[in-house]
Formats: sequence, C-alpha cells, structure tokens
Amino acid sequence: MVQWGVLHVFIGEDDYSIRQALEAVRAATGDAESLVTNSVTLDGRSVSTAEILNAAATVPFLADKRLVVVTGLLEKFEANGRNGRRRKAKKDDAPEEWQVIAEGVTHLPETTELVVIGGRIAGTNPLLKALMPTGRVRTFPALRNNELTAWINGQVRERGGSIAPRAAGTLARFVGNDLWTLANEVEKLVQYAAGRQIEEADVQALVSATQEANIFAMVDAILEGRPARAQDLCAALLDEGNAPVQLLAMIARQVRIIFQVKDLKARKKTRKDIAAALGLNSDFVLNKALDQADRYTMPRLRDIYHRLLDTDLAIKTGRYEGDLALTVFIAGMAPGVTA
Repeated sequence: MVQWGVLHVFIGEDDYSIRQALEAVRAATGDAESLVTNSVTLDGRSVSTAEILNAAATVPFLADKRLVVVTGLLEKFEANGRNGRRRKAKKDDAPEEWQVIAEGVTHLPETTELVVIGGRIAGTNPLLKALMPTGRVRTFPALRNNELTAWINGQVRERGGSIAPRAAGTLARFVGNDLWTLANEVEKLVQYAAGRQIEEADVQALVSATQEANIFAMVDAILEGRPARAQDLCAALLDEGNAPVQLLAMIARQVRIIFQVKDLKARKKTRKDIAAALGLNSDFVLNKALDQADRYTMPRLRDIYHRLLDTDLAIKTGRYEGDLALTVFIAGMAPGVTA
C-alpha cells in the first residue's frame, strides 16, 4: 500500500493556537537539529506554484521527514484577493492556479509534512474546498465569552494551578481574546499564587491595562513613524518577559483590529455591532481601536501589515533572530524608509 505525506491546513483568527498547532507538528516531524536543514517556510503571496510544489516534493537530507510551511497562500484565492474572482474559462481549458496546487499536493511524498496556514478564510475559497478531502483541516476562530474563560482555566491547570471563576472572568475582561497576552499573564499569576488558588484580587493586583496601553502606544509610534519611541516601548515590553515573536503577534493583532474597525465604521456599524463582530470583550481595547481607526489610513495599515508578514517570514526562515527582526521592522517604519 502506497504511503503519502501529510497535508495540514490551519486557518482562523486565533494565531496563538495556530502557532501552537504548528509547533506540535514541528515536534512530531523531527528533532530540532535535523529540521535545521529539513524545514522551509514560504510566503504564498510571492512564491510561484512551482516553488511550492518543488519544496513539497523535495526529499529530506539525512532525516526521515521534511517540514514545509506555506503562509498567505489561501488568501490569494479569496473573493477579494488577486486570484479570487472567477475568470472566464480559457479556450485551452488550462487549469486555474488553485487547481494546479490542489492537484500537486494530493500525493505528497511520504517524507513530507506540508502545513498551509491562513487567516480568516471563507468557506467558498476554491483552494480550501479543494484541499478539504485530503488535508487535515483545523479551524481556529477567535475565542469569545465562555470559550475564553474555559481557555484560561485550561492554561492555569496546565501550569499546575487553579483559578477562581470570578478571577478568570476578570482576567478575560481585562485582556480580551489576545491569547498571547493572556498566556503571559496566566504564567505570572500562577507564579505569584505559588500553589494557592488565583483570586480576583490577584488579577487586579498584577494584570492592569498598562501592558495593553504600551502595545497601543507602540503601534501608534510605529504608524506615526517615531521609531525611537517605538523602540523604547518595545524594550519595556521585552523586559516584562514578552518574546519578540509574541510582540510581533500583538502588533499584528492590533493592526488587524484597527483595519477591521475602520471597515465596519465605513459600513455604518454601531459600536455594539463592532464589538460583537470582532469578539472584543475589553472596553479599553475597543475604545483605543475606534480612536486609531479614525487616525490612520487604509494604505498605511496595509503597509505595516505586509511588513509584519515579511518580518514573521524572516524569523521563520532563520534570516533574522527574533530580537533583530523586531528592531529592523521598527526601524523600517521611519519616514522615508522603503521596504
């Protein structure tokens, strides 16, 4: 019986859980040393179909498995994407690009683990529909309400602690559904409680809007082209125990929220509608996003978001270490600096 490789498809707005799922695949694929030469991350927005299929077909070097990660590919075939709108059939019946990709990854070498990662992807996306029969498709939507408190409880238990229901609810209200920040706060709370149950007073004492405010201030400084201020705020957040990749995820999340709020406001949605559509449980986050949406243009938001994707790719491919990648990204947002 022929053994084929494995295709994973991870989609959704919960980029924290997607990253955790990717790390689980990475850990199961091989040890860190062998993956140095047997893993590759590709930006699906810029690489060709041939490059993706060639990477997936390449055999591993002195190892049993090879990991190939492709980001941004599904977005190309969204209805508002570059290739998303259906075109008239060609006279020579040549297949669409998404059909070539879907066919090419149907029979992966048994040594290949292919992970395709996307954000909020519509069920009508032609490539996603084509990959569903053969791929292990997992959806990671942003957590809301009871799902969020359940996640907090689970994270506390994983770290050997316990948390009172009111404390979990307060933590969710303070931070919202930013799982990167929540995971960091849970870690601090478990250490602070030192074996006893985490109470609401602990959350109020340790978790404030200070860190969230610094994230917003850093995003403001970046968007306004004030790299020195952004670097100072970045250094403070790193000192608080945030990893560079975590800060990039926080910045990307906030830019995405501003973008979505701006779009919803343009469609005359109310404050309540916006909060419900984006799953924003924190009034602080919503108020800041509404303010920032009024102050920044769509082109500026798109520019920073694309630069964030490029920075994330630089880290994943080993071109830069996290600290350096974050520094280069912030410096690159200065006035007059081009990508």
